[in-house]
Amino acid sequence: MAAWRTLEKAKSDLKPAYLAGHSLGEYSAHVASGTLTFADAIRTVRKRGQFMQEAVPVGEGAMAALMGIESDAASAACAEAAQGQVVVTANDNAPGQIVIAGHAAAVQRAIEAAKARGCKKAVPLPVSAPFHSPLMAPAREKLSPVLQSLPFKNPRWPVVANVDALPTGTAEDARRKLIAQVDAPVRWRETLLYFQGAGVEAIVEVGPGTVLCGLAKRVSKEWKLLSIEDSASLDKTLAALG
Repeated sequence: MAAWRTLEKAKSDLKPAYLAGHSLGEYSAHVASGTLTFADAIRTVRKRGQFMQEAVPVGEGAMAALMGIESDAASAACAEAAQGQVVVTANDNAPGQIVIAGHAAAVQRAIEAAKARGCKKAVPLPVSAPFHSPLMAPAREKLSPVLQSLPFKNPRWPVVANVDALPTGTAEDARRKLIAQVDAPVRWRETLLYFQGAGVEAIVEVGPGTVLCGLAKRVSKEWKLLSIEDSASLDKTLAALG
């Protein structure tokens, strides 16, 4: 948000066609679009993290990144590996990059099943809970009244949501999708495909790192990919935006 405010100040005529944020970043996108105040978002994401941690005891859940496998094959591996437990696609990040989440033992079985389907590499993630999986349902139930109590406004610019990869244009839609997001998969690949279909020509990643630009490269080589994480990258992005 600090990087966004700096960009806004430097380019007062900034009018993005769309905003989007990956997982927690969707809250940042809504603050940038005026749907939520910064203060309300900060308090809410703190509670979101607390509720997610409480949903599954540490050690019982796990997440892993699967490289070189597509979404359908990863989902099939998860279905084979579940065996009465939970393991699902949690983040469909980009072509060839999927994150799975669920019970720790089921995630390990899914890794082996994915390798049998051609997965080139599997990396267990150092996280404290199986985010964006059905095991987060208790967290969604606790977060729902928190979000219901907050004043939401219609976004100034449409925010493409994680849960359906479609633009969110109203306050109530934003509230509903943020509630659903807790235990639903992040459909980031589909979000990027939506941008591509909508004729987006440039993507600006606002904040530290360029992970999202890296994912965007997997979808289209045609995009102008920019980022803002320090003074030098801000100047470069402003020059590129004209």
